[in-house]
Amino acid sequence: MSSIIADADRTAPPKRITSKVIQPAWVRVLHWINAIAMVIMIMSGWQIYNASPLFGFVFPPSVTLGGWLGGGIMWHLAGMWLLVINGLLYVTLGIVTGRFRRKLLPISASGVIGDTKAALTGKLSHADLSTYNQVQKLLYAGILIVGVLIVLSGLAIWKPVQFQYLTAIFGGYDAARYVHFVMMASIVGFLVIHVALALIVPKSLRAMIIGR
Repeated sequence: MSSIIADADRTAPPKRITSKVIQPAWVRVLHWINAIAMVIMIMSGWQIYNASPLFGFVFPPSVTLGGWLGGGIMWHLAGMWLLVINGLLYVTLGIVTGRFRRKLLPISASGVIGDTKAALTGKLSHADLSTYNQVQKLLYAGILIVGVLIVLSGLAIWKPVQFQYLTAIFGGYDAARYVHFVMMASIVGFLVIHVALALIVPKSLRAMIIGR
């Protein structure tokens, strides 16, 4: 009997290993375009900042883009259009496909606190990459809001006369610069956390490259 079972096991077709699509193609493409646009915007923005610092420091030339104020502005405007067009596509598809609703909702204070405690104690599970935990939901929803504010404050700085009402909402040109800087710092902080998590959980980076 045992030999019959063994023969059956040898002749049985091998089990197919299936992989689950975590990140659809449109998400992956827009994600990497957005990453390139953000690097251009941040580095060129630091070049522009150095021309008229808001605080008592400047950024090292090695992390800036453009070489001078005019060059920084040209790179910043190029990155701006790439970021805005890409961002509009991402938000539109995120809403139309229902991805935002599935991925980012619901968010609760108790859930965020619980997942934060679990993360700090090393008990937060990363087994299911298709579902965001409450901390991820909060961060991703928050960065969307930050993205809107940095674009609006940027427009207020870029065209303070044409967008005078928008500039006034931010409290004037100088106040808009501070808002823009704080939003930039928030995005940089998010990127640091985002990259760190990708390194801690490498399969999440693989999913953003191959989708599975």
